[in-house]
Amino acid sequence: MDHSEFQSILDAACAGAEWAWSRLYADLAGSVRGYAVARGAAEPDDVVGETFLQVARNLKGFRGEYPAFRSWVFVIAHHRVIDERRRRSRRPEQALDPVGPAETGGDVEEEALDDLATQRVLAVLEGLSPDQRSVVMLRIVGDFSLEQTAEILGKRVGAVKSLQKRGFDRLRTILPGAYPESMQQRLRG
Repeated sequence: MDHSEFQSILDAACAGAEWAWSRLYADLAGSVRGYAVARGAAEPDDVVGETFLQVARNLKGFRGEYPAFRSWVFVIAHHRVIDERRRRSRRPEQALDPVGPAETGGDVEEEALDDLATQRVLAVLEGLSPDQRSVVMLRIVGDFSLEQTAEILGKRVGAVKSLQKRGFDRLRTILPGAYPESMQQRLRG
């Protein structure tokens, strides 16, 4: 999204313009979903939906520029992931009916490879503590600064730096040689 046009899109969304909502959703939904998946949400699409429902409820009260809006959306997403985790801990999982309608369409090979890649990433992220995982995902998937990440998680910047360092140190041991210097430099500040 062009940051210079954000205010006009925000104003249109507040007025109920469907095109504006579509732009806001298209801009952030993928990153929010990725964050929900990485944080272990059982139903990441539900987290995305609940996040944007909350955004819709509170949008008229939002004041700020595009970076603040992105941070605000991820604060909401972070809380929805925590809410989902609490709900799951209170309700035992029910067994799904193994015989149900079969899904049709799509490229089976592509879907299998995507699923395999997602499972590998999730397995690697399981090697991190929940706080480290949040920091890593917000810094890489969300492309947030240290300050924005701290705001989203409700932590001090120093704590986020420490979690990031420990998280990346752990990732280096899990994935030797797969951690480029360019990424280290980008995430230092």
